[in-house]
Order: sequence, then C-alpha cells, then structure tokens
Amino acid sequence: MPTAYVFTDLGGPEHESFADLPRPVPGPGQLLIAVRAAGVNPVDWKRRTGYRPIGASQLPLPAVFGSEAAGVVEEIGEGVTGFAVGDEVFGTPDTGGYAQFTLLPAAVTAHKPAGVSWTDAAALPVAAATAYDALDQLDLPEGSTLLVNGVGGGVGVAAAQIARHRGLTVIGTASPAKKDFVESLGVVHVPYGPGVEDRVRGAAPGGVDGVLDLAGGASLHEVAPLAPKPSLLVSGADRTVTELGGSPVSRKRNAEVLEAVGRLAAEGVLDPLVTRTFPLAEAAQALRTVEDGHAQGKIVIEVVSG
Repeated sequence: MPTAYVFTDLGGPEHESFADLPRPVPGPGQLLIAVRAAGVNPVDWKRRTGYRPIGASQLPLPAVFGSEAAGVVEEIGEGVTGFAVGDEVFGTPDTGGYAQFTLLPAAVTAHKPAGVSWTDAAALPVAAATAYDALDQLDLPEGSTLLVNGVGGGVGVAAAQIARHRGLTVIGTASPAKKDFVESLGVVHVPYGPGVEDRVRGAAPGGVDGVLDLAGGASLHEVAPLAPKPSLLVSGADRTVTELGGSPVSRKRNAEVLEAVGRLAAEGVLDPLVTRTFPLAEAAQALRTVEDGHAQGKIVIEVVSG
C-alpha cells in the first residue's frame, strides 16, 4: 500500500508516524497524482496542533501532512476538464502531500511549466501564491516601499521577488543571521527585535507605503504603526491583525494564481529558493526544520527523486 507521513492525534510531534494507506480514488472535480515532491510549510505542523486555516474543517485522523504537492496525473475524476493522464501538475492537495499519491482539486491545480523543477513547483502553491495574493491585496503602485516583516521564510522570499518585479522597494525584517541571504534578494535588511520600528524608519526616512507581516505575535505589534493606514497592513501569520485595524491575507485559492506564479518561476522572475530537500523517509526531520523556526527559504520533500 502507498506510504504517507501522518499525524494520528492532535498535539506534538509524538503523534506523527508513517502509515500505509489505500491509494486515493478521485471524486468529482479531483485529480489523482503520483507525488514527485511536496512543500513543507508552518501550516503543516500547526494543523497537527489543532489549528485550522480560515474556512478549513478539522482533518479526519489519521491525516496526511502537506499542503503543497507536484506530480504526475494518474487518474481523473468526473467532470474534470483541461487535464489528461500523464500531465505534470502542481497544487494544493485535498489529502496531504507527504505521500506517494494524493488528490488535487482540479480548480486549484495548474500545469507545471516544463522549465520548472519538481522541487520548485512543489514550493509554489502555498508560499508563492500567498505572497502573490497579499501583494494584490495591498495593490501598491510602482515606486512604493513595502515592508515585509519576516522576509526570510518561504512566503517572504516569494513576496520580495514578486514585489521587486512590480517595481517596489522592499525592506525586510529578519534575524541578523539572515542578513546576507535577505540582501541577496535585493531587500534592505533590518534586524528583528526591540527597536525595530525605529530601525525601519531609519531605513525608510520617507516611511513605508504598506506592511506585509509574516511573523505575527509581538513582532506584528511592533511594526503595525508603520502602516500609513489600516488597509495597508496585511498579515499572513496572525489573525489578530484585525485588532490592529489590518486584515489577514485574502487567499484566492484558484488555478489562475498558480498559473501566474508558475509563469513567473518559468521566466526566472521567481525563484522559490529551495534551500534543502529531504526524502520522504526523513519527513519528520523536514518538518522539524520548519517547526523549529530555523528554515531559510523553502524546505521540500522529494517523494520521488529526480
């Protein structure tokens, strides 16, 4: 039976294990894919703790980890058009990505451009698409200055590149250890920590035109006053941004956005910067790398190497 990495109860890593599960059967509007690679995101371990993204239901247990997957279409469900068996695709799975097979909703699946690797494609559905949606939501005109709070992770890396492609100046907060990495993206690095508001004002004497928060918590509260007005404060990490007058990222979750970020990756505009890959057998280590907060760029699980 196909292998998957799952959590069997809500709580900590002690509830994680491998499981042999039946091969999924695509229902109406779904595609069955043989997974080649799966992206690793903070939402993966958060869902193990009981966290539910806005609009999401609690996953039935055991639940397969993973909210990004790229692979080859094996079967097509009723009513699906635009896809054929053998197509190379990527998207957000209904049944988890840390597995040999998974189901993708056709409405949130895109064809993988030929020039984009499996690992890069698997890093696009959550991180790059979230960044794309957030920048559309802020809708800053060319020449504006954007602050990305927590620029060193997967969403921040994508946001910085897309923003610069749109003609924005990007200032990013990150740990001192990520300074060289952040600056390699063409971003003005500002260290995290107490006094960050003053440091950002020093880096942007004219102020910033919008704030994209990807860190949440106390860090969000520290940078929130930098937004020129509440509608220009958006968070992809903390729903309590509404208490500050801002808004969570409004996710479109459609194939059009995936196709857009896929094109940007194919054109060389967007590099998801996959900094480390793990085989499926080391899914726990991959997840710990992200859960421990030490990830730089994107972490991807290669279910089938190559």
